[in-house]
Amino acid sequence: MNLNEIFERSVEQVQSLPSRPSNENLLKLYGFYKQATEGDITGDRPGGFDFKAIAKYDSWASLKGMAKEEAMKSYINLVNSLFD
Repeated sequence: MNLNEIFERSVEQVQSLPSRPSNENLLKLYGFYKQATEGDITGDRPGGFDFKAIAKYDSWASLKGMAKEEAMKSYINLVNSLFD
């Protein structure tokens, strides 16, 4: 199984986690997923009081420059750790 297949399987496995991940882990999952599927973030940081959008933006922006393959591996490792 190649990295893309393992990544896609991990994306599907997130739906069957035994419990809801912490907000910190949800943001990490979001950031790794976006970096793996879209690459570096573009656009301006959200303003105002949309704290959820700001947190998601910051999580993804913190990974700027990370290779897509590395983001996939990090996502996979995080999903696996959530099943332990």
